[in-house]
Amino acid sequence: MSQLSSPLSFTSLKLPRTSPPFTPRPPSSSLNTILTPHQKITTLLFDCDNTLVLSESLAFAACADLANEILSARGISDRYTGPELMHEFVGQNFRGMISALKTKYNYEMSPEELESYVSKEEDRVIAKLEEALQPCEGVDPVLESLDKQGKYKMVVVSSSAYRRVKASVEKVGQDKYFHGEIYSAATSLPKPTSKPDPAIYLFAMEKLGVKAQECVAIEDSKSGATAAVRAGIPTVGYVGSYEVEERERMVKLLTEVGCQVIMKDWKEFEGILEGLQGAKL
Repeated sequence: MSQLSSPLSFTSLKLPRTSPPFTPRPPSSSLNTILTPHQKITTLLFDCDNTLVLSESLAFAACADLANEILSARGISDRYTGPELMHEFVGQNFRGMISALKTKYNYEMSPEELESYVSKEEDRVIAKLEEALQPCEGVDPVLESLDKQGKYKMVVVSSSAYRRVKASVEKVGQDKYFHGEIYSAATSLPKPTSKPDPAIYLFAMEKLGVKAQECVAIEDSKSGATAAVRAGIPTVGYVGSYEVEERERMVKLLTEVGCQVIMKDWKEFEGILEGLQGAKL
């Protein structure tokens, strides 16, 4: 599969307006703007879960226990396994998942109770990650190579809580590549949110002082890729963390939401970067 022959879908994308408390520079959905002549790629925005580290199955196992506790307390008989939650809510943080469950089952939850469960979820997930977390296959040599080149600023932009993301990259020894540049939709924003809301990408670019056309995002989920695309950022869809039987479905899904290139193996990434940079010149 030729990555650079993947169809570009930015030309027809209409970006919804978001209303985070900060005032970011408005992104553009124009392909001509994204591929500005002579605009260099300076900044790489990495999702964390199942893009840098194989965390989703561990995290959703912990989330399932809490979700079932919430449902049971309200007399709702449905129960979830970790894989079922992962299939339905991959790419969203715990706060976003609970919001979706509230809508699905039509129950109420006070802000205080929600924050209590968010705190419990962080503690339980971090315990599982510290016990068994592994990096995504092939990502570490790529991060090391990019770091040695010194051409790009590398940043983590995640839906997950800051404490969880920090624990994840530290556990697998990737923190040395990001130098504390971690942005969390659950923690960094004045008003917590979750991908596919593009607010965390807009916030990160504002703080970093970069424009969307200077960046490349790497995402593995529909919600994450949608957030990056809505922020106007050229996006690489990564499917290497999925089981083989799921990959073709995800290739189709990530292409449909606007990923510019699909990547099946991290060893492809530096060539993809060269191709994207070439398209800009």
